Formats: sequence, structure tokens, C-alpha cells
Amino acid sequence: MSSVRGVPAFAAAVLSLTLLAPSGLAAPTPIPTPTPAVSAGRATALPLPGVGVTYQQASGDPARLSTYGLGTRATYVRARTGDAFTVRAGVSEAAASPDGRTLAAVPTTYRAGKDALLLHDRATGALRRVPTVAKPLAASSVAWSRDGRRVVLTVERKTGGSWRAAGFTVVDVAAGTARTVTVAGLDTRAAFTWTPAGELIARYGDGLRAYRAADGAVLSTHAALGRPAGPEDPYSPSGRRLALWCPPRSAERLCVADPATGRITRRVAVRPAALFGWWDEDHVIAVMPQGGAYRLTVVGLDGRATRALAVIPARTWTAKLWLTFNRASGDRA
Repeated sequence: MSSVRGVPAFAAAVLSLTLLAPSGLAAPTPIPTPTPAVSAGRATALPLPGVGVTYQQASGDPARLSTYGLGTRATYVRARTGDAFTVRAGVSEAAASPDGRTLAAVPTTYRAGKDALLLHDRATGALRRVPTVAKPLAASSVAWSRDGRRVVLTVERKTGGSWRAAGFTVVDVAAGTARTVTVAGLDTRAAFTWTPAGELIARYGDGLRAYRAADGAVLSTHAALGRPAGPEDPYSPSGRRLALWCPPRSAERLCVADPATGRITRRVAVRPAALFGWWDEDHVIAVMPQGGAYRLTVVGLDGRATRALAVIPARTWTAKLWLTFNRASGDRA
């Protein structure tokens, strides 16, 4: 018997997320000189069904649009090869593994009182349902580890009409098993994601806190560093840069930190409405207000826009548009 599940953090997390490397003791890593965001091919128009947006892509793009949706109401998934997007019924969110082979999705209903993660092997067509938490808890906000072996979900409980973070669930993709950890003292708006080293981070007030994935133990706290800029992976492809929403005292909105030292290394003179991860090592994918609408833009760490990816109507952005990307070098097995 299925019942409608609570749909918590994912839609809200579209405008906030989480991170940090567990150690601040490593020597600083040299940062390469920024390079232009170039593509090998000419941009071509890719209409996105259901949202009134046309995405501009090129064959040499380092990031590939993989899934998108409107809050938890509609989820669209790109074919493993090609450019076709189709609506995925019965799920509130979905994200492809780093190699593109497996799609992880959160269903819209409980089954036998349990929430779950759906794992779809896109090569064989096999579909597995991995139970996660029992009602009234809910587990959402899919985040893949960089090696593609695990997915972390943020566990929430509805209190006083609002969803509040309570812990996390780690799903072992190969084994098809889930392990849930309750974490005391969480920021109520926390959402978990992975560090490149395989630990977890989450928002903590105006900063970040790192947690051990095995048991939720606190590894480090950076209370005033700035919140992770999201909702996508805030770490650059090399893992040597971390995108943050600048601390409240800063005049800028977007900051970049060195995960090895836990220090801000750059303040970028732009004020994006949201960040959807890194385009390459020197550029981020930002949603920038423009007139009465928004523009999905590739922005360099010097604050300059180098590529327009899409115009987003105000009504679409208000409906909580979200997008996920995969690295182009690893979007297909």
C-alpha cells in the first residue's frame, strides 16, 4: 500500500545547500590562473519541455545538463545518450551518477510506511527500490559521491508545520542498502553533500560543519566562513576550490574558499540568485537576475559572464526551477 509522502527539503534546498573538507591542516594548494570558458563546438538550441526554457549547449562543454524540474511537482530526465528529455512520473527529484549509468530518484509516495531511493540502471533497465526511513520521517536531496558508489539523502522531520533536518541516510548503490544516522545539533535547514574525500558537509548557521559519513561525528566546524553555495556540488572539479555564500558581513555574495585551509581566497563581485555547480575549474554556473527575468550564465571568478546558457522566465524561476549537471567527460559509462 502506498501513501503520499511528505515532500520536504528538496524544493527549499534549491536555493541553499552544504559542504567542506574535513581537515584544515593540509598545506595550501596552488590555484591555477583562470582561463576562458570555451567550448569546442558552436552553441545549439535545446528546448526543455515543460518549463519554457531553451538551453544553449555546445559539443565541447565541460558540463552537461542532466536533469531538471519544477520544485517537487515535475522531474525531467535526459536520455543517457542524445538530447531527449522526458518527464519521470512518480518521483519528486532525480540525479544521475557521475558516470551517467545510474539514475537516483526519490519517489513521491511511501510504500508500507517507508520512504525510499529508486536506483535505475540505465544500461540494463533494472530498477531497484531501496527503503530509507519510516514515516513520518522523509529522506530527500539526492547527492552522489564523486566515485559514484554512494548517495546521501538528508533526513527530515516535520515539526510545527515546517520540515527540519534530523540526520542523513547513506545508500550503498552496489549493495542496495541504506544506513540512517541521526545527528544532534543540526542546523534546521541543513542539507548534506559529499566532500571530494568522501565525508559529509552541511550548512551550520552562517558557516559549515563537516561530519564523518560512517557515524555522523563532527569533524570540523567553520561557523563564520559562509554557507555552501548551491544547490549543486559546491566543490570545483579538482576539489581545490569551494563555492560559498559570503558571510553576512561581506559586501559580496559569492566567495571562494580553499578547503585545505578553510580560508576565503576570493570574493567575486556578482550577486547570483542561485548556483548550480561549477562549469570548469575557473567558472561557475549561476542564475543571474536580469530585468524581469533570469539568465543561466557561466561566470568566471573575475566576476565576468563568459557564456549565456538560457533565459529563465520569472514565472519558471518562481515555480522553483532546479537543474543538475554531470561532467561531460563522465556522463556516460
